[in-house]
Amino acid sequence: MWKEENDKLKRTFKFQDFTEAFAFMTRVAFLAEAHAHHPNWSNVYNTVEIELTTHDAGNVVTEKDRKLAAAIDAIL
Repeated sequence: MWKEENDKLKRTFKFQDFTEAFAFMTRVAFLAEAHAHHPNWSNVYNTVEIELTTHDAGNVVTEKDRKLAAAIDAIL
């Protein structure tokens, strides 16, 4: 579930292994390009942490972030 804190939407995703985590990140990369909105994220082994914020709106959560978060949820 996404949490909104410090002007960011945040979510941590856990997978069985690195390969699954990396495959997820690849799918998210294509979504981000399609939405013209790119996440701040990190990956350590089977864990992917994503933060969404709209930089050109002053680093706050906007509809752009919510739409990308929903699209990410839809690929799980």
